[in-house]
Amino acid sequence: MGEVPYRWDLVTPDQLGSLLGGTVAPDLWFLGELVECAGKVLARSGNGDLVFVGRSLDSMFDLLGGALDGTGGTRKLVRLPFSFQRAAIGAGRRWRRRPLTAGEVAHARHVLGTLGITPRSLARRDRPVTFVDVVNDGGTFGDLFGLLHDWIAEEREPWPVIRRKVRFAGVTVRRHTSPNTWRWQQHASWTGRLPARAVVNVSMPFPVWSYFGDHQTKLTRSYRPDQWVAEPPVDGVVAALLEATGNGPGPRRDERTRQALAEAAALVAYGRTREGRQSLARAIAGEPALSEPWLRTLVTDLNNRPVTDLNDRA
Repeated sequence: MGEVPYRWDLVTPDQLGSLLGGTVAPDLWFLGELVECAGKVLARSGNGDLVFVGRSLDSMFDLLGGALDGTGGTRKLVRLPFSFQRAAIGAGRRWRRRPLTAGEVAHARHVLGTLGITPRSLARRDRPVTFVDVVNDGGTFGDLFGLLHDWIAEEREPWPVIRRKVRFAGVTVRRHTSPNTWRWQQHASWTGRLPARAVVNVSMPFPVWSYFGDHQTKLTRSYRPDQWVAEPPVDGVVAALLEATGNGPGPRRDERTRQALAEAAALVAYGRTREGRQSLARAIAGEPALSEPWLRTLVTDLNNRPVTDLNDRA
């Protein structure tokens, strides 16, 4: 089966060697909006372990990875690198994505299992799993929900229990609100199978939303269903060519990727600073969930992080 694309661990970093050598200081022009959005995602997560779907919110994953490193609690942050983009079938107005093949479903379940997300574990866990992604029409979340729901039914695990353990946090484009505002979850039939508070949104301005979703250079290639089951190339020349063009499972090392790596590393570093953590805490202020002990404890941890490195001794 296709190998999951490799991404550097920047919180407990691998040896980056000279990869950052010669890169310029990244322009984190989006930082304020990212921190604001990340704080609200935390507050609206229901105290869940955060699972970042795809690549769009890798920057939020990096920022929170740095900020939550060393704080109290056992909250997990992981990446689920799936893209559900695939060919459409149908005609006229009935176009829809083709169903996932049996092999693709099996691989998706395998990857979810490596993250500790299975029907059995969902039924028995104390903390929810909160999936996070940028959202336009909710198609990715719908595919992921369908994948999980079918698996749960096959395993005959208790859906009334599991439905309280699964949450979705969509990062949407900020718009003027009114009774007629289009909200993706109101047009997705599957969201009605979950408690009302299990599907939440956090907005950000369009330029930032579009940068993360459409324009930002990512550290890994997109991982589509046809690549989930692709056999690795046997020929060494072909394998090397795939890596050089960014289509292999290994990390890319071209100049744009190295600069993107510098941006990601800078976000982790900012999250570790006193300023970064306290900015996150301020973003949480005013959220209704502050009435819950878990979030008050998290805010206290963010505000009172001890000085542990030179970056914090300003």
